[in-house]
Amino acid sequence: MKYRKEKDSLGTINVPESAYFGASTQRAVENFPVSGLTFPLSFIYSIALIKKYASMVNNELGLLDKEISKSIIASAQEVIDGKFDDQFVVDVFQTGSGTSTNMNMNEVIASRANEILTGKKGGKSPVHPNDHVNLGQSSNDVIPSAIHISALILIKDRLIPSLIDLNKSLSRKAAEFKDVKKIGRTHLQDAVPVFLGQEFAGYARQVELGIKRIEAVEDSLAELALGGTAVGNGLNTHPDFAKRVIAFISEYSKLNFKEAENHFEAQGAQDAAVETSGALKTIAVSLVKICNDIRWLASGPRCGLGEISIPSLQPGSSIMPGKINPVIPEAVIQVAAQVMGNDTTIMLGGQAGNFELNVMLPVIAYNLLQSINLLASGASLFSEKCINGITVNRQTCTENIEKSLAMATYLVPHVGYDKAALIADKAHERGKSIKEVVLEEKIFPENELTKILFS
Repeated sequence: MKYRKEKDSLGTINVPESAYFGASTQRAVENFPVSGLTFPLSFIYSIALIKKYASMVNNELGLLDKEISKSIIASAQEVIDGKFDDQFVVDVFQTGSGTSTNMNMNEVIASRANEILTGKKGGKSPVHPNDHVNLGQSSNDVIPSAIHISALILIKDRLIPSLIDLNKSLSRKAAEFKDVKKIGRTHLQDAVPVFLGQEFAGYARQVELGIKRIEAVEDSLAELALGGTAVGNGLNTHPDFAKRVIAFISEYSKLNFKEAENHFEAQGAQDAAVETSGALKTIAVSLVKICNDIRWLASGPRCGLGEISIPSLQPGSSIMPGKINPVIPEAVIQVAAQVMGNDTTIMLGGQAGNFELNVMLPVIAYNLLQSINLLASGASLFSEKCINGITVNRQTCTENIEKSLAMATYLVPHVGYDKAALIADKAHERGKSIKEVVLEEKIFPENELTKILFS
């Protein structure tokens, strides 16, 4: 591999000749060979978005030369367009402010801008990664802002549409199954009958409430730390810089971003990320409940509950021929488990707000965005490949009701709790239904009993 020399405050370092990044990024690559994990592109593009509009505003404010500004804007747009995806190479587990990733972006944009202006990438002239690309900013306000921007855009563009589709799928099944009577269950034991449509309506409502919960975090995520620079007091930035940059970002994203009401809160804490993760965790918990119910209801096909059937997608066993497993619910349950684990990491990260800066920003960003993406994909998969294809086994539902001992509950208003319990005990001992025992002991005539049990 060929190298070129790049300089920073610590001296000279070799950087791959083909790379657009510079010395700061190369040092980070060498210092943090931790996981091989890098940030999702949604996060990278959000940082580039900040850089693009920062350059535009700095030029408008008379702080940045027009030609330099134009080259930075063009370079940042190329990053947003995905032309430099392979240049963002710093590991997630790095300095807690995310400075290495901010500098990775500053260097790539400056390098490309220099290439536009001089035909040669790299270096710090005429475009400097700190003095020009990072003008009016700090990693300490850029990275928290990028977390909020990327999270809210993903929630609006991916997660909420996926959850809406899942809600619609469940609601359609609720309507389709509204007249299917089946046994209810509490404590995994037989309870009184319900309608299958009622169960699916409950699932749909869980998802609907999940949408409301994640929509409720918009106001918190809409506040951006930009303008606080290093510690929250706005040192070395123009007083109009942040609000003007944020206005451009809002116009671009069609979301109502605004400058943080208090920059010390916005940089010293990550409460909005913790709040958002909490809502994501609640959605994950809801999905586990729904998936587990679907798995149980579809268990079998001959020796389980078997009240519904789900689509058969692939052979389920390397040793048992003909076995089909509930692979989609199982995949979604694993998604939910990851989201719950991410929430713990984000919670611990949120506690790392030491004085004027949270120092676990990279891991918060990575886990928060992963959770949003996973839930969006999981919800889409669940509705498309499972819920939409569910069918009901009506005969099984009817047979389960008829043989359930919980049917004795319908007798209580007529014979009292104790006698109804005695009838249930006899039915269990004799291996018979409640109806059969009542008729054998001539407690009610058949026509009257039918009205009591099945009307």
